[in-house]
Amino acid sequence: MQPFTTHSGIVATLDRANVDTDQIIPKQFLKRIERTGFGQYLFFDWRFLDDGSENPNFELNRPQASGASILVARRNFGCGSSREHAVWALEDFGFRVVLAPSFADIFFNNCFKNGVLPIRLSESEIDDIFTRASEHSPYRLTVDLETCRITDEHGLALEFEVQPFRRHCLLNGLDDIALTLEHEAKITEYEESHGITGG
Repeated sequence: MQPFTTHSGIVATLDRANVDTDQIIPKQFLKRIERTGFGQYLFFDWRFLDDGSENPNFELNRPQASGASILVARRNFGCGSSREHAVWALEDFGFRVVLAPSFADIFFNNCFKNGVLPIRLSESEIDDIFTRASEHSPYRLTVDLETCRITDEHGLALEFEVQPFRRHCLLNGLDDIALTLEHEAKITEYEESHGITGG
């Protein structure tokens, strides 16, 4: 997993609440066995028209969102089913940060396991970012996980909270496998002392 320390990127705003995982990555695209390649299907039903062309009215298709790596949305982002593919699709599309007033718990946890930083901000702080994004195009934010601060080029300075263990894992690029491998010597010692051999 790629470490996350400081990230600066263009902001895409999704002015919708209760965005569920079936909208983030529709069920018909869950058949892939790899964890990559899901980005092309992100928000598929919203991004594309019935004839397969891009929907010009969808937020992520607008010119100011081109190359965006920070997504700003409304409350309860990532609700619905527990599919981890939703985070895979966001990450594969290029998003490293998602800002919202609240997240569904399972989606929130899956973000940290896959190198995406979900940040809870107050409704008023999210409102302010939406306003700033409409006034400055393209709009950029810098997210510093070491200091837990969000800044822009126009005087914005916000603080956010991240649970220390999750922050440690993101800063060091540690997913579940990497965390386990930190104890590889003890695991090997246990296996050898109990006559366990690899299969």
